[in-house]
Amino acid sequence: MLREIQGAMLDLVEERGLDATTVGDIAARVGISERTVFRYYASKEHVLMPGQQNLIEALVDHKSTSSGASGILGDLLSRCRELFALEVEQSDFRRISRLMVKEPQILRIAMHQERILVKALSEALTHRGQLSQLRALLVAEVVTAAWRVAWQTFGQRETDGIDADPVAIFDETVRELGMLFPRA
Repeated sequence: MLREIQGAMLDLVEERGLDATTVGDIAARVGISERTVFRYYASKEHVLMPGQQNLIEALVDHKSTSSGASGILGDLLSRCRELFALEVEQSDFRRISRLMVKEPQILRIAMHQERILVKALSEALTHRGQLSQLRALLVAEVVTAAWRVAWQTFGQRETDGIDADPVAIFDETVRELGMLFPRA
């Protein structure tokens, strides 16, 4: 049922655009009631990117065994990579990535969810006493940026007709990030 709802949402957004797609349209396409859609999803935006909430919960709940900002960052990026691979496997990742490039509003929705991730993750790291507020915020921003850059790079390559492996792009993103700040 969940995949059918998400597939209908993607079809409709590809056909009409996000603004012109309603929960009623999604329900009608699947042959269910709007109430049934809302039983599984909080909004049409959530239908489009259900993995975002899972990402937030998984990263906030992740307890790093490392100490210090760089170790915690490494642990979180590793966990993020696992979640990225899972997202690729379990959703219409390619379609959503292409839509993010074509529909600026979808990118804005993702950016809003990223702000929620940064806030929740930095607060969790601070609350657990793992990092100072400033370092926790920096770590949360870097993890979120790696996720975003990998998604956007993959989406752009897909849109340009370039065959790409999303997990390899995530790995490339993390490598490039490491090269920006070489250890002294």
